[in-house]
Amino acid sequence: MEILYLAIVVFLGGLLGTTAGFGASTVMIPVALLFYPLQQTLLFVGIIHFLGNIWKIAIFRKGIQWKLIFSFGIPGIAAGYLGASLVFQVSSVLLSRILAGFIISYVAYIILKPNFKIKPNNFTAGTGGFISGFMAGIFGMGGAVRSLFLSAYNLPKEVYLVTGAAIAMVIDISRLSTYIISGTKLEKTTLWAMFLFVPLSFIAAKVAKLIVDRIPQKYFRIVVAIVLFIMAVKLIILPK
Repeated sequence: MEILYLAIVVFLGGLLGTTAGFGASTVMIPVALLFYPLQQTLLFVGIIHFLGNIWKIAIFRKGIQWKLIFSFGIPGIAAGYLGASLVFQVSSVLLSRILAGFIISYVAYIILKPNFKIKPNNFTAGTGGFISGFMAGIFGMGGAVRSLFLSAYNLPKEVYLVTGAAIAMVIDISRLSTYIISGTKLEKTTLWAMFLFVPLSFIAAKVAKLIVDRIPQKYFRIVVAIVLFIMAVKLIILPK
């Protein structure tokens, strides 16, 4: 049953994450923590997240903005490595509760400040890349911060999605390699299940493309916000 639950989460995470533009990990990590320790969760979700970004780049490849990718990505690589290194030096219980606080803050941001804007410039991009990279490395969830900073550029939706995916993929390479070098491994059952999870993540991205221009993004964010809040409360009460 564990694999079935995770398969559903992989699909829904890919679908909601691609459509809303903040990455499948935002949806997947709170659920995956029900089955795995934090370090394994970050590696597992990170792999799915990395593959999902490849699909998004392939599907929404027109309009990719390389200047933004480099402005966000270079600071993000260093910060992703730093955050991923700290995962192995801090208590999993403490990290889980910090993660819960971050999720609740993100939900509050979605509800209370949906139109908040940041001035777009090179400093903004570098700061956004560093913070989102650090968040991705230590929590596996940098998409919320990345989306906040990218929204300042008022990009067309397809350009926003593919540019965000490319930035996330660059950061993923840094943090995933750090997790693996530090000794984190997936269970054999999970490795075999990847033969199911990988095509599911691709199907989710394809389905998201069909609906991305038809359903307003804000409705997805509201639904995800409710799920995230419930999971955050669980992490505070029963941390992994």
